[in-house]
Amino acid sequence: MALTKTPISSRLVLVLQTGVDEEDGEPILRSTSFSRVAPTALDENVHTVAQALAGLQEHTLFAVRRVDDSKLSDQ
Repeated sequence: MALTKTPISSRLVLVLQTGVDEEDGEPILRSTSFSRVAPTALDENVHTVAQALAGLQEHTLFAVRRVDDSKLSDQ
């Protein structure tokens, strides 16, 4: 039985460093999500957009995440 993976949606998540914890020195992180990213968009293009959006943020970019949602079917 072969499975088929069908992309449904995708979103971009910017993980921003808002500060540093004074007790243990770990970064304090906050996530900002951008939904309605085309599931067919190339990772390189999503990353380029993330870098541009990060330049508009008050806080420092810590990480870029892409969250994809897909449907699996055995038809």
